[in-house]
Amino acid sequence: MPNIGFILTKHWFDSDKSGLCFEYWLKTQNGPKKLLFTHQSSVFFIPKAQHQQALNCLQQRLSLKHWYTKEITLKDFQQNPVVAYYFKNQKTFYQARSMLKDIGLSPLEADIAPQDRFLMERFITAGVQVSERNELTSDGSITDESKPDLSQSDLSKPIAEALLNPPIKQASYQPCLSILSLDIETSMNGKDLYSIGMVFKPSIYDDLTVQKVYMINQQVQSPERDYLTYFTNETNLLKAFLETLRELDPDVIVGWNVVNFDLRFLQKKFDQYQIHFSIGREDSVPRWRTALDNPTHYLINLSGRVILDGIETLKSATYTFDSFSLNFVSEKLLGKSKLLQGAARGEDIQENFRNNKPLLADYNLVDCQLVIDIFQHCKLLDFSIERSFLTGLNIDRFGGSVAAFDNRYLPLLHRQGYVAPNIPETPENVGSPGGYVMDSQPGVYYHVLVLDFKSLYPSIIRTFKIDPLALVEGLSINPVEAIKDQLETDIGESDSLVPGFNGAVFSKSHAILPKLIEQLWDARDKAKKNNNLAMSQAIKILMNSFYGVLGTPGCRFFDFRLPSSITLRGHQILYKTKELIESKGYQVIYGDTDSVFVWLKGYHKNLATKTIEQMGKALVQELNKWWQQHLFDHYHINSFLELEFETHFTRFIMPTIRGSEKGSKKRYAGLSFNQGQPKLVFKGLESVRTDWTLAAREFQQELYRRVFFDEEYHSFIETTVQDIHAGKLDEKLTYRKRLRRHLHEYERNIPPQVQAAKKAVSEDPELAKVYRKGAWVEYLLTLNGPESTLTHRSPLDYQLYVERQIKPIADSLLQFYQKSFDELITPQKSLF
Repeated sequence: MPNIGFILTKHWFDSDKSGLCFEYWLKTQNGPKKLLFTHQSSVFFIPKAQHQQALNCLQQRLSLKHWYTKEITLKDFQQNPVVAYYFKNQKTFYQARSMLKDIGLSPLEADIAPQDRFLMERFITAGVQVSERNELTSDGSITDESKPDLSQSDLSKPIAEALLNPPIKQASYQPCLSILSLDIETSMNGKDLYSIGMVFKPSIYDDLTVQKVYMINQQVQSPERDYLTYFTNETNLLKAFLETLRELDPDVIVGWNVVNFDLRFLQKKFDQYQIHFSIGREDSVPRWRTALDNPTHYLINLSGRVILDGIETLKSATYTFDSFSLNFVSEKLLGKSKLLQGAARGEDIQENFRNNKPLLADYNLVDCQLVIDIFQHCKLLDFSIERSFLTGLNIDRFGGSVAAFDNRYLPLLHRQGYVAPNIPETPENVGSPGGYVMDSQPGVYYHVLVLDFKSLYPSIIRTFKIDPLALVEGLSINPVEAIKDQLETDIGESDSLVPGFNGAVFSKSHAILPKLIEQLWDARDKAKKNNNLAMSQAIKILMNSFYGVLGTPGCRFFDFRLPSSITLRGHQILYKTKELIESKGYQVIYGDTDSVFVWLKGYHKNLATKTIEQMGKALVQELNKWWQQHLFDHYHINSFLELEFETHFTRFIMPTIRGSEKGSKKRYAGLSFNQGQPKLVFKGLESVRTDWTLAAREFQQELYRRVFFDEEYHSFIETTVQDIHAGKLDEKLTYRKRLRRHLHEYERNIPPQVQAAKKAVSEDPELAKVYRKGAWVEYLLTLNGPESTLTHRSPLDYQLYVERQIKPIADSLLQFYQKSFDELITPQKSLF
């Protein structure tokens, strides 16, 4: 009976006896299982014209027992045949790659991790079927398997509960992952460990929960909580934590900033006491590295266990919050709070550790529970699993759009007879045109329809065959010089090619990406039908990432003609759609990338909603039909463009650019109704920007609501101003902005948040630990300038708040009624 499992972790290692080895940990229906593949090879490719030079270089310096070459039937993007170089250990692979680069040669695909290539060439992303049969089947991959087979007795042989060299293939398997939420409490100076909290579940949706808090208490006494255990020293506590981790044996460890705070702190503590930090399966220790762009940010890799940070996982699932603090996020999502809050939380923790340990234990445990509740509420584990199935990335790999693209694209490219190019060292014409944003027509409107192209960029890729291989094949048929003229390429009449822009020509018959998007599109429709929101969201993110990947110079397929053929086609589509709509008597007042805003000019403000919806649906149906016919007639291609009637705003405001009569972009507000319930939508305005105070945001929301519902608003503006001057809104006047640099790096044109932070640090040098690069600064505007909320003493400058926070918002609306803020607040000014 074959095992089916989900890949938790993967890595390679070199062995003196077994050569290059790959280790994969799976979660199967029978629990965790380790697969070990020995005597494997890593590979890169050299153009045949450079083969002899490369061979001479390596033969002189590397033992032939560790590598060999092989003639293959693949070619590079310049149509040159290539030779495969296979290496029996990764050390020799790295040495060879470095030696060849030293003589000016650039091996192709030399940056692909061998344990990833092993899977991707078998089209394995996350699900694996492990066979107990003793023969290896050919799978068409470019991994060399012509070496002698291992003996029968070596196949599928258990070694420390591992299967050795079993045949594997792609499988679909939804794992049930056990999860441990981890949180530690420490002294404010970061030297002493107070406690370790743990909440464990056999499954994220399981009612069964194990709760534990291990805490330092030098006085021998019975714990006041069932889940609380005291230890007289840190050594015993750390050892007990390891023993509990082994006993619970979680597949996933979650937390809040769990890698760079909790686990990093624990690593230092274990090092301090010379104890192995063996938190991986089989008592393995973590592998740490620092991020390439931030040496203070650590990444961790375990064998057999996955670490998921709550903040990073939420961001990867496209969640956004004003703050990603645990307290803020849990209040927004769950309606629950931490037990200790506020700026003095650190002091409270220390005080409770000294005098009220049970309360600190409660606090520690609640933090653990909040994290696991957030994962359950947002289905973050489901999302991470589905994303792994789609991308081939580990579930703890955040970002990685380029790697995900490679995982899906390279095996298909190889089967088309090509190897991939390298990442360009000096890419040309970086930066494609952005999405088309129309000039808006400012004003206050009744009845605005929003028509939106469903997944516009993926549908453009699919319709117009935009694809790296299709570009190579198209140019081989119809060579055209690359030119950044932003014009559609003239290819004349052709049944086999589709024109792009800037000299791009795409083959209709050799396009990989459009077929991949078609599969993902169908899978997303199925996921929506089955109400699998996690899968639907993961597919949407992946499809939308393809444009970004093709447009980044960090992608091996970067060619400015690819992303510009997507965005410039989008410009063309949006502009033509506007033209078609206006030819029918409607007015397009704004458009942005994939949407057009259509004003039903001349229609009565009390027109029935049902009638308007019928008009919107009829309009998109007619436009979709036009595009289908036009693209078939003009390009001989099928249209996958799909315009949808998305929203009906009964009232709509398009503001001007501040201080100008010109319409703004990416900023508007509207009132819509969903099943009779009103919904105010703000885009890009102050009410949705975290760099404006809460008082300003609430003021704008209420002001616009009153205007939309034709309610009196003059007195509301006056009352708000009076309340500010009376100090009634002090709690809502805090600004919150981030430090983008270290404090000492700000020398000229110092922004207010930096002024506040510097002033606070000068008063309390300990705050330098708080106000680091990337930290948020909460500050107030006082008569003595900006002051941090942590050190604020001076009276607030209420008039400055009115001028900066209330007046601009009011004037942006009042101008449409030929009024001004100053006229309302100080009527006598208008007489002079």
